[in-house]
Amino acid sequence: MTTVELRFSAQPEHVRTARLVAAAVARRAGVDEAVLDEVRLAVGEACSRAVGLHRSHGITAPVSVVLIEEEKSFSVEVGDEVPGPGADPALGGPAGASATRGATPGGGLDEPDHESDADGEDEMGLAVISGLVDDVEVRSGANGGVIRMSWPKTPVTVLP
Repeated sequence: MTTVELRFSAQPEHVRTARLVAAAVARRAGVDEAVLDEVRLAVGEACSRAVGLHRSHGITAPVSVVLIEEEKSFSVEVGDEVPGPGADPALGGPAGASATRGATPGGGLDEPDHESDADGEDEMGLAVISGLVDDVEVRSGANGGVIRMSWPKTPVTVLP
């Protein structure tokens, strides 16, 4: 299993670099050429979302992108350090807290009105990612959130 890790400050101008690196690593890992645009777009959307979350919450920690080449798949994990709903960052949040931040419209959470625009953008970003990636998982806890996206690798044909 090959892993490439990229960490960048939460600045919008770094998202393009993350997209390009993800596409290059996906190509080398054996992801079908026809899918590379989807990888690039999905990673860009996930990174833009993480940058937006960091900036709106005043978090100076870097955004992390982990690119993982497994035997049959290529995965990308984009992580932010924004505590999920119900987590109290001062207390480290509830043990094992996990939620799917913004995974469903409205989220069923009672949040202040001033956050509704940011929540709408968050939900839109997740909808775009879900439309581009068949295998996507969104996790959120006291230490931040992760979007994990996976694509199958093109099987290598061995000629006799």
